[in-house]
Amino acid sequence: MIEKTDAVYIHIPFCNYICSYCDFCKVFYNKEYVNRYLEVLDKEIKSKYKGECITSLYIGGGTPSSLSLCELEKLFSILKIFKLSKDCEITIEANPDSLSLDKIKLLKKYDINRVSLGVETINSKLQDVLERRTSKDSVISCINNLKEEGITNINVDLIYAIKGETIEDLKEDLTFLLSLDVPHISTYSLIIEDNTKLKIKGIKNIDKSIDRDMYDMISSILKNNNYIHYEISNFSKEGYQSKHNLKYWNNCEYYGFGVGASGYIDNIRYTNTRSITNYINGKTILDKEIVTIKDKMFYEVMLNLRTNKGIDKEIFKYKYKTNIDDIFNYKELVNSNILEEDNRYLRVCEDYFYVLDEIICKIMVK
Repeated sequence: MIEKTDAVYIHIPFCNYICSYCDFCKVFYNKEYVNRYLEVLDKEIKSKYKGECITSLYIGGGTPSSLSLCELEKLFSILKIFKLSKDCEITIEANPDSLSLDKIKLLKKYDINRVSLGVETINSKLQDVLERRTSKDSVISCINNLKEEGITNINVDLIYAIKGETIEDLKEDLTFLLSLDVPHISTYSLIIEDNTKLKIKGIKNIDKSIDRDMYDMISSILKNNNYIHYEISNFSKEGYQSKHNLKYWNNCEYYGFGVGASGYIDNIRYTNTRSITNYINGKTILDKEIVTIKDKMFYEVMLNLRTNKGIDKEIFKYKYKTNIDDIFNYKELVNSNILEEDNRYLRVCEDYFYVLDEIICKIMVK
């Protein structure tokens, strides 16, 4: 079991419009900037990629589907440098209203085999809060086109706990998403982040008790429709768990390329600049953190516990040459039925997924 870097994240920051809640690294689409950006991205990849076999390639944003056909062609040509495994999962994020049939055909041409669609909500009053523009018809049409072109590994994002949202509103969104018959659904409680339009407007997060009720309802409805709750915010049909995101949750190393991207290579976690001007001018990396063995063990626990599988104690011992219970004090949480433990795994009981951050704080280093 040799640790290796076999995952790549590519960040495309361009968007056709800026949503009120978004704090990701993004800018309005600008044709001149796109071309210059792709040139620098190409240079960054060529300067850092060491030729490893890649099993997961994720193109995120921003809105990668905001690029034109020619720009997407250029992007995919740049990405040909990567040596991909035969079963490599290649994901691209998209908005249904900017992913035309021609673009879908282009995805198929370049072997993109997974698409993550930003649906968020189809409720018009909630879309006004989020400043989204996606219609039911555009979502249905986009998914039908993807399936007809043979791209069936599809994720849809849902945002809930939006100001003014009711339980009934959320049920309607879930009913719609279930009608789409896609194998993966990601659900995110709205968090009002600094430097977003919502924060500037003074919008507050909804009451925690309502948020919890919504979380529990989502979990119940999706599980009753044969979705596996395999990570705190993610549900999938059997065999459709996100390979790429599992790399993060399994504390694996990965490349991050592009403005605002993060990576984890050779025991160094790094973050690229969020300034597209600095990035285009070649000032790429903003911050680096050397990860100690103690740090790695903490990341392992924090990330692994996000999943229904939990921590593989044998892998932990192999990686760090010690038993997990020699390092972390968690037995009281097991005795309280907050964590469950068997000979191989340590995991969070699903009823406590919602309060994972509190649990992590209680798992102290001895």
